[in-house]
Amino acid sequence: MSSSSSDGVEERLDEIIDEIIDESYNNIVESQPKKQRKRAYIERNRELGHNRFWNDYFSEDATFPTHVFRRRFRMNKDLFLRIVYRLAESVPFFQQRRDATGRLGLSPLQKCTAAIRLLAYGNAADAVDEYLRIGESTAISCLEHFNEGIIGLFGEEYLRRPTPEDLQRLLYIGEIRGFPGMVGSIDCMHWRWKNCPTAWKGQYTRGSTKPSIVLEAVASQDLWIWHAFFGLPGTLNDINVLDRSPVFDDIIQGRAPRVEYMVNGHMYNLAYYLTDGIYPNWSTFIQSISIPQGEKAELFAKHQESTRKDVERAFGVLQSRFVIVKNPALSWDQDKIGKTMRACIILHNMIVENERVGYNTQYDTTEFEEGDVPSSSRVHKPRDTDLPPSVTEIRANRVRVREQETHYQLKNDLIENIWNKFGDEN
Repeated sequence: MSSSSSDGVEERLDEIIDEIIDESYNNIVESQPKKQRKRAYIERNRELGHNRFWNDYFSEDATFPTHVFRRRFRMNKDLFLRIVYRLAESVPFFQQRRDATGRLGLSPLQKCTAAIRLLAYGNAADAVDEYLRIGESTAISCLEHFNEGIIGLFGEEYLRRPTPEDLQRLLYIGEIRGFPGMVGSIDCMHWRWKNCPTAWKGQYTRGSTKPSIVLEAVASQDLWIWHAFFGLPGTLNDINVLDRSPVFDDIIQGRAPRVEYMVNGHMYNLAYYLTDGIYPNWSTFIQSISIPQGEKAELFAKHQESTRKDVERAFGVLQSRFVIVKNPALSWDQDKIGKTMRACIILHNMIVENERVGYNTQYDTTEFEEGDVPSSSRVHKPRDTDLPPSVTEIRANRVRVREQETHYQLKNDLIENIWNKFGDEN
């Protein structure tokens, strides 16, 4: 064998050995646990953020006037400060503390403002960093603790079932509007879920639409939301949601206040909601007339459809005030999405109470108290007992709620009542 051929073989062997060594080395390196990169620390100067925010809105010579604060925070300044003080007093997360170096942390104003801005504008979590000096992860934590704090501190008062006094007020307003016994309107709203898990998309998607979560709500004329049932998949329609809803649980269990009212000379003892055409013909639901025949039916349909828009208006105002429930939900956790919706509804009711003068903003109920035509609506407190209702009573109450004969009689009486009350104007 020539020397040239032997040199070529040796070079080839050297290349193979080098490849084996390199491959072995790479395998050893890749098998080693990787060290996590440390997150870069950014000195945000949080004190500067608090001072600038205070000077902009709360100092004696504030930069921005009151109406600008109302537009940006969706509420008046006194209501916002009331929320901040309650959270700072009751929730440890919102209490300002010093770190190990003695430096003050973020103030309650900064944390609450970060949460309100995310709810009101529906922005990304780091959108408040430049102004409030709060990082993305901290802003998300502020939002989660804010939602839980609002629900825990204000939920019992501002997302309650109507008390006897509330019902009496609602019945007065319903009678003025031509619907004695009416306590609000009911409907459903869908909140699109952008980051719905792939395994759940078939359950939460209806037809060609995107995944969504359903909210069932009852609203009155002043846009107060009295009932909110949220969390069911978007494949369900209003009827399927109603089958699972607790809206009539108090009536069926005998815990609801007893109601009496008269329409067209007939006495009724069960309040009702105004609905659209998809709801069943129960004694607790009154729908419009799809193809009205005659002047009486046309006038009734006109008033029913205009009055039923209360819940549609409430949905619109809720989405305008808190754009986060108008934009697609970005969270992967359905429980966190539910807390966000619940917190927005509670804040909505707090704003409604803060900005109105009593419940009857547009209607004066004193005409029923002193006048020739007294109100026919009466509310009696429920029985004061700790004993649970019997099975017979529960069945009887369920039958009353779903009775169709009473529905048709009540609807005919309401048609006559609307004609007698507003027929001359028409």
